[in-house]
Amino acid sequence: MRKIFLLLFGISAFLINAQQKVNNALKKELDEIMNVDQGYRMLFDSEITPEKKGKLLKDLNIDEEEFKKKGWQLVAEHDSLNMQKIEKIISQYGYPGKTLVGEPTNQAAWYVIQHSTKIGKFLPVIKEAGKKKEIPFTWVAMMEDRYLMNENKEQIYGTQGKGEMTKDKDGKQIFINFVWPVQDPKNVNKRRREAGFDSTVEENAQRMFGKDFKYEPYTLQQVLEIRNKNK
Repeated sequence: MRKIFLLLFGISAFLINAQQKVNNALKKELDEIMNVDQGYRMLFDSEITPEKKGKLLKDLNIDEEEFKKKGWQLVAEHDSLNMQKIEKIISQYGYPGKTLVGEPTNQAAWYVIQHSTKIGKFLPVIKEAGKKKEIPFTWVAMMEDRYLMNENKEQIYGTQGKGEMTKDKDGKQIFINFVWPVQDPKNVNKRRREAGFDSTVEENAQRMFGKDFKYEPYTLQQVLEIRNKNK
């Protein structure tokens, strides 16, 4: 009986210690950062109703007239503020993963970095967090793809899409969406499965651009031609 009691006591102590690892103050700060990051972007969702938009503006303490005047500039301003906070947090704690702040709060820093111009600086931190399973590897893959796209290089997993103004054969300006060029496109779905994605590149393209979108593998040369047509 004594052995059973000691065993149960040991398990309870372990669970308490595991729970104590979660930094609740940091978790609260990151949850607030996440709400701002995602909330501001939801305001530009074409499917949001006027009622939900009004409530969201109120929850985020945004003046409606200021929102109409500044639009996406408000998002950029808060992205910059959030990035400053995340840089400070990472310098103090390293990546705030699930061990430190739990799930889904471990997404917060990832989203802020993904929406920043500092992916190159923090990609090694993200890769290390993925290696330690503090975040899913799919997040590492998406950030690496975003970094490669920003560097005008082929992505690996086909997670990133782009929209560009160009001209059709008659010289008329048109806007087109496409999946950013992928390395070895014939094997991209195999790489996606190995990375942990549950969708194909074709299905992911429809998620980004709509159910009627048809995936076509572009090359970097084709992307450059699209851009040059609009000059």
